[in-house]
Amino acid sequence: MEAKAQARYVRVTPQKARRVVNEIRGLNAANAVDVLEFAPQAVARDVRKVVQSAIANARFAADQAGERFDEASLKVLEAFVDEGPTMKRIQPRAQGRANRIMKRTSHITVIVGTKEA
Repeated sequence: MEAKAQARYVRVTPQKARRVVNEIRGLNAANAVDVLEFAPQAVARDVRKVVQSAIANARFAADQAGERFDEASLKVLEAFVDEGPTMKRIQPRAQGRANRIMKRTSHITVIVGTKEA
């Protein structure tokens, strides 16, 4: 059984988020939560919430299907970060010029499931 969770429009650059997501890909779901709990990156908190949401979604899907749920058998099957919309801002500079500031966003997706799935 597979379950998916997604966080959209997270205000962090996709490059920074991918560094954290690459660390948990393929791990046991419970171990991934532990790794993210102590990761020093700020985005690790958001990724941890997505993994926990995917675990909860798997639990709910198993209850709906009447299947037995074993959290220990869940693995992070897929985890990826897509680029969201970029907010463009202007910063005034000398002599009437302007610099553009790009405030990037990310869409974080995590799919958990059992090995058989």
